[in-house]
Amino acid sequence: MRIALFGPPGAGKGTQASILAETYGLKTISTGNLIREAMREGSELGEEARSYVTAGKLVPGELVRKLADSAVANAGFNDFILDGYPRTIEQAQWLDAFLRAYKAELHGVVFLAVPDEVIIERLSKRRVHRLTGESYHLDFLPPPADVSPEDIIQRADDQPEAIASRLRGYRRETKPLENHFRVTGLLREVDGNASVDVVHNRIIRFLKSSPVTAARKAG
Repeated sequence: MRIALFGPPGAGKGTQASILAETYGLKTISTGNLIREAMREGSELGEEARSYVTAGKLVPGELVRKLADSAVANAGFNDFILDGYPRTIEQAQWLDAFLRAYKAELHGVVFLAVPDEVIIERLSKRRVHRLTGESYHLDFLPPPADVSPEDIIQRADDQPEAIASRLRGYRRETKPLENHFRVTGLLREVDGNASVDVVHNRIIRFLKSSPVTAARKAG
């Protein structure tokens, strides 16, 4: 099974990817995690990524592509879920060509649709532990009582103004991917404005009614 999951920031991609990975025994490929892992390992790509991160710059698409390609290859070109990748048409074209070369095309693409006002509400209430990086939500997953309030912070990019800017960037670069994958017949839009369990069940229904199921049985 080879599937991709994308949507706006705060749509719940990471949460759903983790649950799907556990349900189907898939390897989750998240570019954010790949960058952090490469930096932690001190690989050549990791050190290159570090030079951009420490300078406060975005990691170039070509570098992200190399990390994603490597992760897909390490997964044996099967049984993986792409979390938030590709992000642009260019990355999608790279991915299509790369997978075709190994006869490993995607079986399905899930787009999590969530209204902007819900995204802003979700992200503006997100908090992180300044030392561990553990993520919390003031409504759904508040910090444990034994954690010092001084250690719980709000990330700068989770401020409402920053969220609005991120959403504009998303619409500019990632939104066009909907049309790209819709043309291929792989795309299914799933309403992500619900509880984690409800959204998960909606995705499962799509996967059970798509070519993914046949691919899973054949594999």
